[in-house]
Amino acid sequence: MSDSTLDRSLPRMRIDYESRPFDVDDLAGTWHEQLAAWMDAAREAGVPEPNAMVLATADEHGVPSSRTVLCKGLDERGVVLYTNYTSHKSRDLNLTRVASVTFPWFAMQRQVQLVGRVERCTDAESDAYWAGRPRGSQLGAWASAQSTVVARRPVLDDALRTVTQRFDGVEEIPRPPHWGGWRIVPWQVEFWQGRSDRMHDRLRFDQTRDETWQIRRLAP
Repeated sequence: MSDSTLDRSLPRMRIDYESRPFDVDDLAGTWHEQLAAWMDAAREAGVPEPNAMVLATADEHGVPSSRTVLCKGLDERGVVLYTNYTSHKSRDLNLTRVASVTFPWFAMQRQVQLVGRVERCTDAESDAYWAGRPRGSQLGAWASAQSTVVARRPVLDDALRTVTQRFDGVEEIPRPPHWGGWRIVPWQVEFWQGRSDRMHDRLRFDQTRDETWQIRRLAP
C-alpha cells in the first residue's frame, strides 16, 4: 500500500462499537475491584497481555513521553510497575511524582485511565517480586543500563554475557539496587466503554478532599 493510498483510507477507518450499556449500577464498589474485574474479563477473552498499560510521564520541561509497561500489582493502594530506577521513565517520575496510565483493551471496546501521584514500592515489595522473576529477566536487569545510548547490539550481548558469568553458580541473584517498583496512587480513575454512534459510556471515580470517592458520568 502506497503512502497516498493509506492517506486516503485513514478517514474511512472506523468501527461502530456495539457494546452493551454500562452505567453506574454496573460498577463494583471500588475502582480497584472494577479494574480487576475488567482485567479478568480481558484475560478470559484471550486478550494478549491483558495487564499491559500505557504509562505517560513528563520531564522538567513538560515534554511528555509514553510507553507500554506491565501492571504487576493492583490493590486499593494503586497499580504497580517494576523498572530500572535510572531509566527515562523513572527520572520523570522522580521529578514530577505524578503519572497517568491507560489500559487499552481494543478487542473488548474498553479502556481504563488512572491519574495520580507516584511512590516507590518498599524494598520488601520489590524483593518479593524480584524473587519470582525468571532468571533470564533478572540477568537482563543487571546487564542493561536502561535508556542509555548503545553503539550497537553486540554491546548489549556482551553485557549480558558478562553478567551471566558473574552470577554463574549463584542460586539466588540479588535485586540490583537501581531496580524496583513504582506505585501509581490514583485520585482519578475513568472506565470507558465503547457505544454505537460515538455515544460512549464514561464513568469516573474521583477522590474528594476527605479521601472518599465520587462517581461521575462524562459526556463522550
